[in-house]
Amino acid sequence: MENKNIIPQIVAVLLCILSLAGLLFQSAFYPMQDLQRTFVSNDVVNLLIGLPALLIPLALVRRENMMGVLLLPGALLYVTYNYLAYSFASWLSLPTFFYLALVGLSVFGFVQCLANLDIHNIQQQLHGAVPARFAGGVLTVFGLLFFFRGVGQVYSTMINSASLITPEMSVVYADMLITPLWILGGLALWRRGAWGTAMGTGLLFQASLLFVGLLVFFALQPVLLGGIFPAVDFGVIAFMGLFFFIPFGQFVKGILRLT
Repeated sequence: MENKNIIPQIVAVLLCILSLAGLLFQSAFYPMQDLQRTFVSNDVVNLLIGLPALLIPLALVRRENMMGVLLLPGALLYVTYNYLAYSFASWLSLPTFFYLALVGLSVFGFVQCLANLDIHNIQQQLHGAVPARFAGGVLTVFGLLFFFRGVGQVYSTMINSASLITPEMSVVYADMLITPLWILGGLALWRRGAWGTAMGTGLLFQASLLFVGLLVFFALQPVLLGGIFPAVDFGVIAFMGLFFFIPFGQFVKGILRLT
């Protein structure tokens, strides 16, 4: 079960460096106000949510704990999603190359983690211990919802001749690139396939992190940059997040019973 992959450790270091750099050198990293309003708060979220999400599974992996092995791919996917958004929003600026490097490392680490999984052993251990069909359905439905929502937003933006490079659109592109994994993983999990069972914990972890991160973002933005707390948006995201928090909690509970 031990994972010799050192890439996640490098990703954690770079995540910390880039987040601190974004906070300390805001005008250099985010020269426009819309970039600052989106990514300054998100840099804090990265330090509060993203960094622990990497370090905790890494610590568990060192102890050869099954939970860490299953969570780590999800943490790397969370970093991939975040820095895809950073990359699209600041396209062709100097920081973009650092963001893309972090994306590349995260993807490479994610693939290595999956390659190290003993999927058939995991499938046997988790069979009956986790709500596979419910979690698979949630991942599939939300994956389809966010993917086609993104397609619609891109189409609408093109029709209206609006800019395709904005912080809001960068999140749309990240959705469209990551949610196919939710769909494929969700379908495999629904069928209780070996890959779906092995990836399910990580995908639920990544999705839960995204919702938690967005809730923290909503809470931080008025404090750091001023403005009104978006209570309605906060409530909607909290409600939607429950669809991931609940099955993820059930997965964690089931895995803990086995370790």
